[in-house]
Amino acid sequence: MGSVSTTAFLGGNQVLCIIPKALAKVDIIRKTVGEELQVSTMSKRMNAMFDHANAFIALPSGLGTLEEIFHISSWAQLNIYQKPIGLLNVNGFYDHLLSFLDHVVEHNFLISLAQQIIISAATAERPIDQLQSFIPVVDSFMRRIDWSTRESHKKFRLDLSLSL
Repeated sequence: MGSVSTTAFLGGNQVLCIIPKALAKVDIIRKTVGEELQVSTMSKRMNAMFDHANAFIALPSGLGTLEEIFHISSWAQLNIYQKPIGLLNVNGFYDHLLSFLDHVVEHNFLISLAQQIIISAATAERPIDQLQSFIPVVDSFMRRIDWSTRESHKKFRLDLSLSL
């Protein structure tokens, strides 16, 4: 992350590093460029990322990145946020993940609209163009759910009946 943020910053872009205080104490990210926002937990980090970012780009990485990809995707499916995810699919790194998502759609555990929030490209230039032109399409059922905090005291009923 340090190399990416430094390159973005030197290219004239705004950089915001959101890091849990526990990780900041052990200097896991080394030198921070741009602005740094320290939060208390990983969950608060994710919420801060949602609040500050217009889109996300996942580089080849491990479990934390996969968790963030699925977190963002599931919130998109629930119409909490509609912020696109770009996968920098260098050398086909994410090919198996994309195939798995196709498999999940084929078995009706994910609607294709939710899968469309994920944009894959082999080079850095292409996902940026696609992320900038991204227009979210929300499932008509999920569009009816109101996630605003002033409505949080209401209970939502979802029809979970199964028809065979």
